[in-house]
Amino acid sequence: MKISYNWLKQYLDVQLAANEVSEILTSIGLEVEGVELFESIKGGLQNVVIGEVITCEKHPDADKLKVTTVNVGASEPLQIVCGAPNVAAGQKVIVALVGASLYPTGSSETLQIKKAKIRGVESAGMICAEDELGIGESHAGILILSNDVSVGSSAADYFGVERDTVFEIGLTPNRSDAFSHIGVARDLKAALNARNNSALELCKPDLSAFKKDDNSFEVEVSVEDAIACPRYSGITISGIEVKDSPQWLVNRLKAIGVRSINNIVDVTNYILHEFGQPLHAFDADKIVGKKVVVRKAKQDEKFITLDGVERKLTANDLMICNAEKPMCIAGVFGGAESGVTNTTKNIFIESAYFTPSGIRKTATHHVLRTDAAMHYEKGCDPNITIKALQRAVLLIQEVAGGIVSSDISDFYPAHVLAQQVTVKLEYVQKLAGFSIERASIKKILRELEIEIEIENDSMLVVSVPTFKTEVTRPADIVE
Repeated sequence: MKISYNWLKQYLDVQLAANEVSEILTSIGLEVEGVELFESIKGGLQNVVIGEVITCEKHPDADKLKVTTVNVGASEPLQIVCGAPNVAAGQKVIVALVGASLYPTGSSETLQIKKAKIRGVESAGMICAEDELGIGESHAGILILSNDVSVGSSAADYFGVERDTVFEIGLTPNRSDAFSHIGVARDLKAALNARNNSALELCKPDLSAFKKDDNSFEVEVSVEDAIACPRYSGITISGIEVKDSPQWLVNRLKAIGVRSINNIVDVTNYILHEFGQPLHAFDADKIVGKKVVVRKAKQDEKFITLDGVERKLTANDLMICNAEKPMCIAGVFGGAESGVTNTTKNIFIESAYFTPSGIRKTATHHVLRTDAAMHYEKGCDPNITIKALQRAVLLIQEVAGGIVSSDISDFYPAHVLAQQVTVKLEYVQKLAGFSIERASIKKILRELEIEIEIENDSMLVVSVPTFKTEVTRPADIVE
């Protein structure tokens, strides 16, 4: 599991060095197996600046080359030979200085900028196209900037290069509560507060702005298998614009190895790694009969998944269907015909809790090890589906517009309650192997959002939140 330090800081005001955070996480059971530097543009555009082309003349010995002088904010302009057809005097351009390392789009090789002689003419740098900088795919010509940019200023600042530290955590199967950025932030906060007697607070997303606008696009939800799907929540948003995501969202996902698709899909992936709750977005206009049916597949029923592969389903596979046919393998993989495209205007967002064993069997049978499936397999929190849905709505409205055009549908016939566990204080000392003061025990539990319901001289009765699916016995409390 990859955790971005910049992302983590959204929920916890902590300024520790990355190596300190790494040591703390490992000491509390979230073993950090690796730490790496992330840059939103590989190489960070070091030694790359804004320049201005002062002169541009034909190369004396090459028809397709130009000899330019470029002001880069130094005491003297640089002479640079350029082969781009669109280079001209007066342009503001991006210049890679001697010593810069570039990572061109689509290439596995690093481009090292050195002084060179090109057809007998000295060249000290390179005027860059967007693919040479690694920020796009175009090689039609050099990148030309507006005239209001400052000569000599950093290209990294101009493009808003983000630098981050990414922790690779070897998450054990019993720690589903930490399978998200908020989950890791919660544990880090508890450790810091318990050790330093500090009072750091977990800053969770503000959902107060969520509201329904109208009921112009209602979608009926019918769950036929409440054992495989104990909870199913959904809502529609109308009038969205599907487009590229803003850079901050692209950077957050890119840092943890998730490729940006579009603003709608990216928000669902963001929520998955923020809350640990998988979501799925359907094109609402493709939901036949404006009805979502959660049911088991028919044996050998055929279904084309998002990757274009036709799969033969089993009677154990839980499916999300419309009034006529399947749209999605529940909790595992989307369908080819129901997903969000560039023409989508209205969406239905699913936020559900599926039984872990069922998802595991389906994902294994079809060899589909998706992020969503892995989260469901470890065990999600059935009581977070609405919060995740509200968070998704607010983010989608921020990046894609739209109005909330239905109530929240929420099938939840048997509520999952916090589990009560009784722990004897003598047992804590015995199992831990050392003495822990009562006050410290209570502080640690509360920092982990485990509430103390009853206490006396010899024991505590605690209420374990449903996001801690692995904590069921006194031994788990001690751990």
